[in-house]
Amino acid sequence: MIYTVTFNPALDYIMRMDKPLEVGETNRSQSEDIFYGGKGINVSRVLCALGVQNTALGFIAGFTGKLIDEQLKKLGVLTDFVLVKNGFSRINLKLKGAQETEINARGPEISNHEVQQIFAKIGQVKTGDYLVLAGSIPGSLPNDMYEKILEKISGKKIHAVVDATGSLLRKTLCYHPFLIKPNRQELADLFGVTIKTDDETVFYARKLQEEGAENVLISMGGDGAILIDNDQNAYKLPAFSGKLKNSVGAGDSMVAGFLAGYEKSKNIEYAFRLASAAGSATAFHDDLATKEQIEELYSSHIQVIRRI
Repeated sequence: MIYTVTFNPALDYIMRMDKPLEVGETNRSQSEDIFYGGKGINVSRVLCALGVQNTALGFIAGFTGKLIDEQLKKLGVLTDFVLVKNGFSRINLKLKGAQETEINARGPEISNHEVQQIFAKIGQVKTGDYLVLAGSIPGSLPNDMYEKILEKISGKKIHAVVDATGSLLRKTLCYHPFLIKPNRQELADLFGVTIKTDDETVFYARKLQEEGAENVLISMGGDGAILIDNDQNAYKLPAFSGKLKNSVGAGDSMVAGFLAGYEKSKNIEYAFRLASAAGSATAFHDDLATKEQIEELYSSHIQVIRRI
């Protein structure tokens, strides 16, 4: 079983405007959409689209949290959230027009008792399962939550996947996560350098392996993606051709594609190809990619994996 953890789920309320936002005035939208967000939830949704059963863990609160839970269940995602008593799961307002403006809510207050509830749920994850930790940690939680979780499951041979940035990611490496997925800029920021070439990308990705990571997947936008596997092999895939519509969730889709591919085949190259197709398919559409969109991209654009 694959489990995903989203500490601060959200409803993303997208409002599109055909005129510039006028502060202090009544503005009217041209169209609206609501998406169910949060990095771990995105991973769960794409896994489900690819036919891989998974369970979403995390915290939800209020009527917005219950709506998130209901909608995920309709999509086929299993859920086992902790229901927080105080506050509401976030509604993030995103205004899209000539310029984009976002107002992201803070989220509910999570008590220590509720923190202990999530630890109890994670404690039930079994040997051989996958646990995906994705995104930032809200201010109402201890900033070492990832470390505490990985310490709790250490010794159980659970495959941890960490999709985070900066020190939040780095502090998890001593627990030997199965997969990490920084983008190239995040990789450069970890070492305080500028990365321009594939050789430099591989060099610093291997440094993360020296710190404990097993597989390191680097997304590079229009320059494709690079994977360093746990046997020290370095692979590169070129970018798929298509029009960028939506960068939100593309990285999460890559994580889901990799896990779906690896879970089905245990073949690292197939997992890498499916990860690339899933990430690109989401980037080329308004919402997270469907199974059909991912498979069409995968089958119609044969990407040649190159060892580097």
